[in-house]
Order: sequence, then structure tokens, then C-alpha cells
Amino acid sequence: TQILVAENVGTYKRLGGTLDDALGECFDKSGRMMGFPHPCGPHVEKAASDCKNKQAAIERFPLPLPLKGRAGCDFSFSGLKTAVRQHVEKLPQGALDYQDVADLCCSFQTTVASILQDRLEHAIAFFQKTYANPKTKPALIVCGGVAANKVLRESLHDLAQSKNMEFIAPPIKLCSDNGAMIAWAGIERLKRGMTNELDFAARPRWPLEELAS
Repeated sequence: TQILVAENVGTYKRLGGTLDDALGECFDKSGRMMGFPHPCGPHVEKAASDCKNKQAAIERFPLPLPLKGRAGCDFSFSGLKTAVRQHVEKLPQGALDYQDVADLCCSFQTTVASILQDRLEHAIAFFQKTYANPKTKPALIVCGGVAANKVLRESLHDLAQSKNMEFIAPPIKLCSDNGAMIAWAGIERLKRGMTNELDFAARPRWPLEELAS
């Protein structure tokens, strides 16, 4: 999970990233604690939509907002995951009651939306100061598996509008398709004549900043 400025195709500036778990990992691990199969994100979203009283759920299952209000654009999700586990362990023994799970999912999803908004507000403030008077209207783009969550998309759409930015997200059915993401990046590069020799060694982690043209 990271926040990037895409200055151009192949030119990126990293503003922040997760210090521990990725958000998708936090969704999956939290969902498994509540008995959902992998991938857990869609199940968490569906259960959250079945919550009958959002405010009551948040008060019943309070969750931390790691790094919220602090300077910078980094994320931390391990504490949120731990708090979900602690709530699950306090529920009655045996099979989990679906309404309990729905309420916890609602609190979790709402908390995630609040964390994302806080961190992105910092990033947008930095962007607007550093990249003043851009030639085109800037866009807030969300991608990856978690971008399929409709509540998070709506939250970030509202944030973008409040900052006079366009909001862009892939079709939901493509959000978790890594092949489509890689192919599209290849198309954008090929259209600009940016090709590469296949003479490099594969690396498990390859920061985008190091790929800048």
C-alpha cells in the first residue's frame, strides 16, 4: 500500500507507504479471523452492508486509527488487525453470530476509510504545494484489489471532489487482475517507444522510484 505521484509514464515519486501490513493483507487477515474464505475483501464488504446501525457498531467495536493526524503519508495497519482479533476473541465462544460479524466489519470498513482519507489529505496537500499550476486537472487514482470496495471508492471520490481533483478507478472486475494492470502499463510504455531488453535479474521487491526514466 503506497501513495505515489505519477509525473509521467515511468516517472514516479513515492510520498508514503505502509510500515507493516498492506491494506489488502489487513482485509484478508481480519476477514479470516471472522471466518471468511480468501479473498476476504468482498465478504467483509458484504457483511458490513448488512450492519443495521453503523454508529452503534462503531461504538460497540471501537478500532484504532494508526498514524491518523501525524505528519507524513505513511500507513500502518498491523495495530488495526490486532484490534480486530481482540474483538473477535471477546465474542461468545462457538460459531460467530453473523450480526456480530456484520457490525465488526462495518466498524472495520469505516475505520479504514477514515485512515485513507487522513493519509491522502496529507499527500494531496503536499502535491498541491509541490506541483502548483499543473497543465491538466490532477486526478486521485485508486487501484489494486482494495479499490474494488465500493464504500472506500465513494469515500475517496468525495475527498477528490473536495480537493478539486478528478477521481479515477478501474472497473471493479479488473481491480484484482494483476495481469491487466501489467499489460496496461506495458501498453502505455510501448506507445511512447519505451522498450526494455530482457537482460535483468528478477527481484521480489522493486520500488517504482528506481524505474524512473
